[in-house]
Amino acid sequence: MDFVKLPIDGLLLITPTVHKDSRGYFYESWSEKLFKEINLDLQFVQDNESLSHKGVLRGLHFQNPPYEQGKLVRVIKGAVLDVAVDIRKNSPTYGKYCSVKLSEDNKKLFWIPPGFAHGFLTLENNTIFSYKCTQLYNKDSEDALLWNDSDLNIDWDLDSPIVSEKDNLASNFKDFNTKF
Repeated sequence: MDFVKLPIDGLLLITPTVHKDSRGYFYESWSEKLFKEINLDLQFVQDNESLSHKGVLRGLHFQNPPYEQGKLVRVIKGAVLDVAVDIRKNSPTYGKYCSVKLSEDNKKLFWIPPGFAHGFLTLENNTIFSYKCTQLYNKDSEDALLWNDSDLNIDWDLDSPIVSEKDNLASNFKDFNTKF
């Protein structure tokens, strides 16, 4: 696995070693040992998976402390534009975002530690998105930022995505009071 630090502290883009032959391919999508070697001692307690049509936008979601989640995300089928927004109030990149393309072809993984809002836009039909979480889902601690908030100015490269009513009613960043 190759770990690349992204411009916002804590975010990692991970490229696994993919072994291909005439039968197909094989790779490790998670290795506790390799993550410990880069000083990330993680315990995942829940795996989630979603299926979405092209143009579906999910996010920007997070859970507040003490139920904050770290997420290791990847695409099994299809492709997404994946976005993490820094919501750590004492961070020099507070309110900034980082986006990466994850796909079944590039097989990259994205590590998003607690203290980030997370969302993704599907770029292909029947996209299967998978993520490992460091904390169980807790409904009372869930929150979201508005995906198209002008203060965040995220370039989704799509004007009219398919968004849930709940995500369209999320908080504006200027009214947001972070607990991180």
